[in-house]
Amino acid sequence: MLKAFPLSAACSVALLALISGCSNLSQAGSTQNATNSLEQAVVPNPSEQTGNTAKPPLQVSRVLTAAPDNPDPTVNAAIQLYVNQLASQGFAQANQGVWMQSGDTLLANHQGTVPLPAASITKVATSLAALSTYGPDHQFKTQFIATGPVENGVLQGDLVVVGGQDPFFVWEEAIAVGNTLNQMGIRQITGNLTIVGPFYMNFETLPQAAGQFLYTALDSQLWSGEVEDQYRTLPSGTPRPQVRIQGSVQVASTPPNNLQPIVNHYSYPVAELLKKMNQYSNNLMADMLADTVGGARVVAQKAAQAAGVPQAEIQLINGSGLGVENRISPRAAVAMFRATEQLLQPHQMTVADIFTVVGRDAGILETRQLPSLAVVKSGTLNEVSSLAGAIPTQQQGTIWFAIMNGGTDIEGFRLEQEGLLRSFLQQWGTLAVSPQELLPNPQRQSKRSYSELVK
Repeated sequence: MLKAFPLSAACSVALLALISGCSNLSQAGSTQNATNSLEQAVVPNPSEQTGNTAKPPLQVSRVLTAAPDNPDPTVNAAIQLYVNQLASQGFAQANQGVWMQSGDTLLANHQGTVPLPAASITKVATSLAALSTYGPDHQFKTQFIATGPVENGVLQGDLVVVGGQDPFFVWEEAIAVGNTLNQMGIRQITGNLTIVGPFYMNFETLPQAAGQFLYTALDSQLWSGEVEDQYRTLPSGTPRPQVRIQGSVQVASTPPNNLQPIVNHYSYPVAELLKKMNQYSNNLMADMLADTVGGARVVAQKAAQAAGVPQAEIQLINGSGLGVENRISPRAAVAMFRATEQLLQPHQMTVADIFTVVGRDAGILETRQLPSLAVVKSGTLNEVSSLAGAIPTQQQGTIWFAIMNGGTDIEGFRLEQEGLLRSFLQQWGTLAVSPQELLPNPQRQSKRSYSELVK
């Protein structure tokens, strides 16, 4: 078992002694803005999904990782000490990987180019693929079509839902749609609720089950305690929708011809969807988003291309990271973070708009003892613990890192990761506020999903 305290006292002292001699590494020069590329999404076409003009996909414009040779000798020695300690406790060095760099300067490399089980670091690849396909502002559109006229509050026909692969259509979204239907005078539907295409609700992808959720949400008289709980999180005074459907939930292969939607619902923008996904490491959202760009194989291709690493360093079977077959090298994990940074720069955004900021954001990392203001993504499987992201320091600027551990003591690995990072920060110094490159854009806080009537 690993020791309860991350890093033994002797190891911590040795680490500090090693890194105290590390030369002050200059931060890399300003990165070039991402350039547009006409690489098309596989499915769906963003321009067909939203009423806004979709920007063409983006492509990274420079090399994002240092050469794997000649890491900083003192930092690399500290990492080797860390790996040796794990080996002394029975965890093979071949199952551990570390990559650290500051700007374009390599600090440490232990198996940095070897693809290792990555767990939810896979979601970094999914995030990068989604951003390079859609950009941060794309919204997935769900259409609601009436097959008959509305008379005295009654829709004489079916309500057809044309799904648009929105991965975060939940109770609150459905309540908003119901209230929009009420605003246009619809309180009863004589026909069916018909689902067409990829409509998801509450992370349920089966159309019949997703449709049943929607059926319930549209009529507050059918609400369960779960729906009531979610309703109470909405702003005070939010109406309770009343759309009674006399028919049942049906599934169709195609929408009706020559009929226009009466309501369009637009998802949160892609950037906000990714933030939610990463904060809570939502596996279902990740797999849904991966599917929108063409599946795991396409995600891996897009991520490797954007990050500028060999395809062999990103091997995926899904978009979530479930399964040890998802393998990413530590170098590729760092490169994907930096590629994400570069794609977001033209939008006045940073990786903090997509990933968790420690000490600021809610989510699964709230209980971890990670450095404050770090921007990170973690991953966990039964025998995998991974951590990657960026840490601001006084002396070395932003440190981009990835740590991948393989073995059975997940809690021990986490403690060791936290202790290792603290040891470096004790030498390099912490910051009281985030540097500009790790600050989220406050204007993104107003970004929301919404429903609108179609005139």
